[in-house]
Amino acid sequence: MASSPALAYIIVYVEDVEKSIAFYEKAFGLKTRMATGEKRTAWAEMETGSTTLAFTPKAQRETALSGGVKSHDDSEAAPNVLVSFTYDDVNSAYKHAIDSGAKPCAEPEPKPWGMTAGYVKDIDGILVQIGSRVKKQQ
Repeated sequence: MASSPALAYIIVYVEDVEKSIAFYEKAFGLKTRMATGEKRTAWAEMETGSTTLAFTPKAQRETALSGGVKSHDDSEAAPNVLVSFTYDDVNSAYKHAIDSGAKPCAEPEPKPWGMTAGYVKDIDGILVQIGSRVKKQQ
């Protein structure tokens, strides 16, 4: 390889890009970097630091190339991806996310790996971790 890879995007396939943008702005305090297109060509990027969180519709050309994207059903377990955000005040961020429409999964608690974390599901069933930065072990 010519250079070391850098994680550029986490792309989440959603039912409605506009609704997802509004939800992530309200529930997690993110800002929209850009949004374009409509229906099958929609694309939105959220400001999250060095890696971009992006949303695109489940029913777009690229998903058909790979065999499609499985729709989520509330009776099912969360998809095999987790989006993680860190906050200074985890308990307040967790409560705010739930008050904004996130589905609670697990309240914040100290984890053995040195962080406090709670879990919610977003409006598309994606598991979201609301946590603190990992504290260095002494």
